[in-house]
Amino acid sequence: MIQTIASPPSVEGLASPRLLTLGNVALFLDLDGTLAPIEASPGKVGPDPERTALLGRLQLWLGGALAVLSGRSVDEVDRILGGVVACVSGGHGRERRSPTGERVDFRPDPSLPTVAAMLESFVAAQRGLLLERKAGSLALHYRGHPPAAEACLDIAHRLARAHNLDIIEGRMVVELLTPGPNKGDALGIFMQEAAFAGRRPVMVGDDLTDESAFEAAAALGGFGVLVGEPRETAARNRLANPQAVLTWLAGSMQ
Repeated sequence: MIQTIASPPSVEGLASPRLLTLGNVALFLDLDGTLAPIEASPGKVGPDPERTALLGRLQLWLGGALAVLSGRSVDEVDRILGGVVACVSGGHGRERRSPTGERVDFRPDPSLPTVAAMLESFVAAQRGLLLERKAGSLALHYRGHPPAAEACLDIAHRLARAHNLDIIEGRMVVELLTPGPNKGDALGIFMQEAAFAGRRPVMVGDDLTDESAFEAAAALGGFGVLVGEPRETAARNRLANPQAVLTWLAGSMQ
């Protein structure tokens, strides 16, 4: 249930952001951990009609200056958000759909199938691990077995070095990716589109993978909002959880 209140709930650490003045803001939102709670496995995250309706209204209020920047594919973002957001970057910046619907996707690195086979053998030998295959990356999740974190990070870094892949560490996950742009790069590209140009960028995200977008927003005169527990971050403000994010967004449209 999305509650609409005058201001977001306060949290410890960084101050909660003020309600947005939507007439001069370009808004960038992560998905998992920001718009939707983290689940035990990525496939368990599904559509929510109330969230979809809120995002649809928000896109109108912003005049189209709304984009989702996710580690998921563009198609997965559409599945979860009902395709309501026109501008989406997937694969941590390696996929992008423009306001006109044009898709720009990096071709997957040819070494990914070989790396996937190695990681599948590694996962099969340990309990509670999950290998998520994406179009241009491989995500090794250890949420189901946290003690395996060190081993997961070790094999991921070794394979990334051996096959010249990019690597990012997230919340209970490490991902090997086709070399390419990051979320900060995607934010910068969207800011050149007519609907976004001249506005103040605000990035909302929860994970280390969102830090490049926090930095890009700040460099363009905007700011970042961290979702979740306090940590070292380039964000200026913080909200407690996805429900607080939805409350804040709904309140900004009052």
